[in-house]
Amino acid sequence: MKKGYDTLSLAIEDLQKEGYTEDFNLVDDGIESKNLKKQWNAGEINVTNYFRFEGMTNPGDNSILYVVESKDGTKGLLVDAYGVYDGQISQEMIDKLNVNNFVK
Repeated sequence: MKKGYDTLSLAIEDLQKEGYTEDFNLVDDGIESKNLKKQWNAGEINVTNYFRFEGMTNPGDNSILYVVESKDGTKGLLVDAYGVYDGQISQEMIDKLNVNNFVK
């Protein structure tokens, strides 16, 4: 895994080659994989890394790519716009996604 990527699409492509193949989505208490038809609560996942991407022309294009591993071994990626989870998901999940908790 590289320390940084120039674009979101390059990061996703590279990380998928490393086995992070599931496309995760946020739900109230954690994440889900529509492909696997499965959900994990915040306590069942670990965010192992993240990458920020900022839009060159539009601040609304800012996003974060989270690298996620579940306790059952499922590995995947979660793409989220900055701050969209405010009030929409559990506090435990907000804490999991807080990039200030990471040392890079």
